[in-house]
Amino acid sequence: MTAAENVCYTLINVPMDSEPPSEISLKNDLEKGDVKLKTEALKKVIIMILNGEKLPGLLMTIIRFVLPLQDHTIKKLLLVFWEIVPKTTPDGRLLQEMILVCDAYRKDLQHPNEFIRGSTLRFLCKLKEAELLEPLMPAIRACLEHRHSYVRRNAVLAIYTIYRNFEHLIPDAPELIHDFLVNEKDASCKRNAFMMLIHADQDRALDYLSTCIDQVQTFGDILQLVIVELIYKVCHANPSERARFIRCIYNLLQSSSPAVKYEAAGTLVTLSSAPTAIKAAAQCYIDLIIKESDNNVKLIVLDRLIELKEHPSHERVLQDLVMDILRVLSTPDLEVRKKTLQLALDLVSSRNVEELVIVLKKEVIKTNNVTEHEDTDKYRQLLVRTLHSCSVRFPDMAANVIPVLMEFLSDNNEAAAADVLEFVREAIQRFDNLRPLIVEKMLEVFHAIKSVKIYRGALWILGEYCSTKEDIQSVMTEVRRSLGEIPIVESEIKKETGELKPEEEVSVGPAQKLVTEMGTYATQSALSSSRPAKKEEDRPPLRGFLLDGDFFVAASLATTLTKIALRYVSLVQEKKKQNSFIAEAMLLMATILHLGKSSLPKKPITDDDVDRISLCLKVLSECSPLMNDIFNKECRQSLSHMLSAKLEEERLSQKKESEKRNVTVQPDDPISFMQLTAKNEMSSKEDQFQLSLLAAMGNTQRKEAADPLASKLNKVTQLTGFSDPVYAEAYVHVNQYDIVLDVLVVNQTSDTLQNCTLELATLGDLKLVEKPSPLTLAPHDFANIKANVKVASTENGIIFGNVVYDVSGAASDRNCVVLSDIHIDIMDYIQPASCTDAEFRQMWAEFEWENKVTVNTNIIDLNEYLQHILKSTNMKCLTPEKALSGYCGFMAANLYARSIFGEDALANVSIEKPIHLGPEAPVTGHIRIRAKSQGMALSLGDKINLSQKKTSL
Repeated sequence: MTAAENVCYTLINVPMDSEPPSEISLKNDLEKGDVKLKTEALKKVIIMILNGEKLPGLLMTIIRFVLPLQDHTIKKLLLVFWEIVPKTTPDGRLLQEMILVCDAYRKDLQHPNEFIRGSTLRFLCKLKEAELLEPLMPAIRACLEHRHSYVRRNAVLAIYTIYRNFEHLIPDAPELIHDFLVNEKDASCKRNAFMMLIHADQDRALDYLSTCIDQVQTFGDILQLVIVELIYKVCHANPSERARFIRCIYNLLQSSSPAVKYEAAGTLVTLSSAPTAIKAAAQCYIDLIIKESDNNVKLIVLDRLIELKEHPSHERVLQDLVMDILRVLSTPDLEVRKKTLQLALDLVSSRNVEELVIVLKKEVIKTNNVTEHEDTDKYRQLLVRTLHSCSVRFPDMAANVIPVLMEFLSDNNEAAAADVLEFVREAIQRFDNLRPLIVEKMLEVFHAIKSVKIYRGALWILGEYCSTKEDIQSVMTEVRRSLGEIPIVESEIKKETGELKPEEEVSVGPAQKLVTEMGTYATQSALSSSRPAKKEEDRPPLRGFLLDGDFFVAASLATTLTKIALRYVSLVQEKKKQNSFIAEAMLLMATILHLGKSSLPKKPITDDDVDRISLCLKVLSECSPLMNDIFNKECRQSLSHMLSAKLEEERLSQKKESEKRNVTVQPDDPISFMQLTAKNEMSSKEDQFQLSLLAAMGNTQRKEAADPLASKLNKVTQLTGFSDPVYAEAYVHVNQYDIVLDVLVVNQTSDTLQNCTLELATLGDLKLVEKPSPLTLAPHDFANIKANVKVASTENGIIFGNVVYDVSGAASDRNCVVLSDIHIDIMDYIQPASCTDAEFRQMWAEFEWENKVTVNTNIIDLNEYLQHILKSTNMKCLTPEKALSGYCGFMAANLYARSIFGEDALANVSIEKPIHLGPEAPVTGHIRIRAKSQGMALSLGDKINLSQKKTSL
């Protein structure tokens, strides 16, 4: 075994800049120094040996002067020293001095102090020399009966390791440990003993388990976890054992330890697909989510529930637990609530939709006027959307939901109110029977609406769906009430001039003297600063919007007034009433136009709004049948087209989801009968424990692309040329926040290369975690060097560096081979994601970094180019397929993605096919990328630039 292959269990970090002490001074300290000096000297010796020094002269000194000491620190250091010091001669025989060391070990194993005994037993697990261990066996066996659990626990581990490595030293170990286990009381000792039996003699472990299977609930959680693992492995290897142990797993679901419950539930699901088992496991998961305080745990367990739901036969069982799942909503974390609501919505059926709606209504009411948490508004929005989806899928529920939600139209949070409005608009169009109820509720809350956007939407709904004479009169009354005294301009001027009453001025505090820029005094009354505030409070909502200069609401009011006036004319036959109503509507429009042209509003009216109001005035003055049709029929038809298209889209996506879940079995698929399955063929289920271990180590195997060429070899980067003295290539393995570079270094010369070092540096948001250690390469030898790099954000990073080495016997300086750059692909961090149109627009407006990429491609089809961009950037197209279908020579689509660091990336593709250049002309246009950080926008732009052209294979 070469020096590089020596096994070392102990890693010690040391500063490299200190000068190593000489062997003579160390010898002196070890012989003559006090305990403190000897401790320091021993530490230095250990560090020097770890750095490759041999120091054979110190071995006897340490045996004579340090080994007999009883100081605990020195005892501990000596264990590290004996672990790393070479114990054999170059020809492989054990050193004579080791007999003395062995004797010292034996004494330590019989030491009255339990810490020294236990530490020595732990150390014996690391020894690889059978000759050293043989004389110690009786002492190790005796430690199994020690009074202290620390010693017994480590004795079991030592026996297990020795049995595994050198079975001839203790052939009866399984039997010995089984007897020990039967009489043992301490939980940690039992766990270690049971672990050993599982790996050394599974049958004995099962025999022991079957004797105490009824007491499993009374065991400690660490032993219970091992029992779960054993049952899992046994039942997967031998399915006929399931009936024997499944009851035990059921019992462990009631364990007091969350870890045991989680593992038992996971195991139960893989062992049995019976509805009772699935229900018990799901119930256990739900309890864990509710009781665990850590949000990460909640999210992990929620994911397990979602996985259960994906299985068609399990979904029905979970549907009965929807109400239990909703208990998770008591968690304040928004991400947990989001997942819970989504899961509940996927599981809801006509049987439990009513209960779901009741719970959601209560949750919505709870969020009212609660401001203690910053996510309350977002949570309310989530609840509104969930109720909306319930009402769309189960129309009977709409009547229950609408009155509660209508209250939120007057909410300060515009996002939630906008969602309510969208829902109300859809409900009023789709459910004719609910129209009177919705209009009535809308008129009730109309005057309390605070947001201009919501006000506009509410006006449109009232104008579109008021069908009776009474409702139309009510709308007009509400509008007059919201507009205040008219004509507006005259009443506002009167307010300005005539509102100051003498008694008010007397009550005001003392006048304040101010010095102007010119140095003269200016007297300012305290009254003038308090007046606008008072005026704001008294002002009706619509009047306030208009005086703030928001005249878009006036244009929408004009349309609403026109609609209801035209409808009023068709409902009421009396000419006088008709004229009176139309005149009132025209007066309101005229007074708004007058206000817009005056200097009272903060911003003057725009020409578009003037045109719109003038058009409405003209329509009312003529009252032609054509206009009546356009205003009262065409608008509603457009809405119904839009809603039916949306509904169709939702149905299609649901259909796709259900198709995904349906398990199709091909005619020639083999049928596996469990009774006929060989033990080693139980490959249908993966080993959950192995999978979780791999996940913890970051070695989860990603599903490779369908293309057989898209293997590991695609990620190999050549770093040097074939004619260089050192050839190097790197495999770049990206795992979430880490990059592992596995560099193969080949010595292509006939010389031995000493101190061959890989020196790396990074550019971008990357950080080298550790410096790779130097190697010695024999002629034409090769070695693998691993380097870890940490990633902090989604940005194009570059790793560059060189390989430096010395040639043995050469007097020249160090040689250096410069490596090619390694470009880190940001696609490993970007994942497709989805968001609503409103969220996309909001982010588009907020993000400050924009990168505009010109389309330069050889692809001639618009749709093909879009698919190519989606594939090469990992983004998701938010524009529905229907909007992209058909062919008109140009295309616009919105794309969205999120990075694993939580950064958003937006893109807008605007492309066209230049027909005048012929059918073979490539696509032209632009892609605009927006992101919060500059790095993300630039990196994504670079990625698109690099992959625009289609490569022909």
